[in-house]
Amino acid sequence: MESRGGGAEASGGPRVLVVGGGIAGLGAAQRLCRHPASPHLRVLEATARAGGRIRSERSFGGVVEVGAHWIHGPSQGNPVFQLAARYGLLGERELSEENQLLETGGHVGLPSVCYSSSGACVSLQLVAEMASLFYGLIDQTREFLHSTKTPVPSVGDFLKREIGQLAAGWTEDEDTRKLKLAILNTFLNVECCVSGTHSMDLVALAPFGEYTVLPGLDCTFAGGYQGLTDHLVASLPKDVMVFNKPVKTVHWAGAFQEAASPGETFPVLVECEDGDRLPAHHVIITVPLGFLKERLDTFFVPPLPPDKAEAVKKMGFGTNNKIFLEFEEPFWEPACQHIQLVWEDSSPLQDAAPVLPDTWYRKLIGFLVLPPCGSVHVLCGFIAGLESEFMETLSDEEVLTSLTHVLRKATAAGPVCGGGHAPHVLLHHARSPALRLAGGRPPRWAVGATGAAAMAQALGGFPVRGVTAAAPSVLTGAYRGWPEPRGPGPEARPGGATARIKLLKCPCVRCGLCSQAPTLPWRGEGGVGRHLGLPRGWQVPSRCASSGTRGFGMRKPVDTS
Repeated sequence: MESRGGGAEASGGPRVLVVGGGIAGLGAAQRLCRHPASPHLRVLEATARAGGRIRSERSFGGVVEVGAHWIHGPSQGNPVFQLAARYGLLGERELSEENQLLETGGHVGLPSVCYSSSGACVSLQLVAEMASLFYGLIDQTREFLHSTKTPVPSVGDFLKREIGQLAAGWTEDEDTRKLKLAILNTFLNVECCVSGTHSMDLVALAPFGEYTVLPGLDCTFAGGYQGLTDHLVASLPKDVMVFNKPVKTVHWAGAFQEAASPGETFPVLVECEDGDRLPAHHVIITVPLGFLKERLDTFFVPPLPPDKAEAVKKMGFGTNNKIFLEFEEPFWEPACQHIQLVWEDSSPLQDAAPVLPDTWYRKLIGFLVLPPCGSVHVLCGFIAGLESEFMETLSDEEVLTSLTHVLRKATAAGPVCGGGHAPHVLLHHARSPALRLAGGRPPRWAVGATGAAAMAQALGGFPVRGVTAAAPSVLTGAYRGWPEPRGPGPEARPGGATARIKLLKCPCVRCGLCSQAPTLPWRGEGGVGRHLGLPRGWQVPSRCASSGTRGFGMRKPVDTS
């Protein structure tokens, strides 16, 4: 928001407020501070820290990225990569010319190992074949970028149509055809996670190709992504950042005055939650898209013009969550980097089933193997959409129980017995600022939206920017901070604490019906707890994680609640 006349700017330069201290706000502030006519600048950050959804924490003996994870397209055309290189945050391999020139097409790499939901190892050759087919179709969506008319409204409709036609020509046996469709459905779920949407049916086909893919093999920060924003903050004058300053309302298109500047008028007034009223000549809005959508009717006074409000409403906004599982011993091979899960009875040709309590985890796309830190072994899982939101309503114990069951069943064919597949520590708390990651790679355009060019024009003069944690390539547009309509992503919810949960395992204590070892922590006293040699106050759960049956016992169900 800027001055359109009617007020003289202070002799020392214009007064500028940046609302939001994520990478978009920090990038704008750094750019302004370098300007010869540096304005009177303040960055108003609602929380006690800068960086937004870029957040690195020290957990599991090392660095855990609870927000942004990668630099997508780390090459000279990526300003985030340039900043990271300038600040010395990347290693020799990440900075190598070979790494920068590698063309990935913007697609997620192939898994190291792939398991079916029934516990079979899926052929990596077949997975690669289906990946080539799926990503070939994704690349075809770019052909509709400048088309005046598309054959179908959404990306999901296009993929279903093309996959259905291809599947009709498959000559393999029925089981192989079903497995191929199940693998394709896994890649469809991956694309939902990448695009920050529940279903690709919600993503408009025409503007989908607007996302710019840069060369370079995706890379991470050895010392944590937050080092990037820490350096940006350090580059600003010490009085620029104002923390714990949430903004309530932005009053614009007015003529405001303050006692300290008699005779001067300001076109914008920023009203904060604590009652402070800060006049300015210019205001740069960098709040998350989710925040903007939620408060669109009250955040701006007067309301935004209809075309700008419509642009905000039509930008898609979904939910992604990360889940971290720590294991005493890894059940995966030392060279394993990515574990993929395939649900055998799923198909991209089927309509999405409703989210049920016992099926939410089927949207899980798999796990990344984080670099080991000493004796600590951690998997990072990703899940998106309504299933991700449903997971947020569950307790940490329920999440841990479900994922333990999934891993034990899916990896039954692996080299380690079932008991070794149970994580003993879970870092999952969707109610903390760390894990509530809503949003994805682009701001996807909802079906019916007109695309980036029209939206950019509608948003002209209102550079509403943000940061996506699920796919940090969006940080490119966010850091530039100017008209690229790539948009914000994840929304962070305050409050909450990290959950650390011990899982109890004993091969001689089994459910009387399904023979599964108990996996859920349960506080209390009891003979079974003493049998396991557990510390005072702990015992095995009273509900079977597999069958849901009450009671655990050595030979028959015994109620220990």
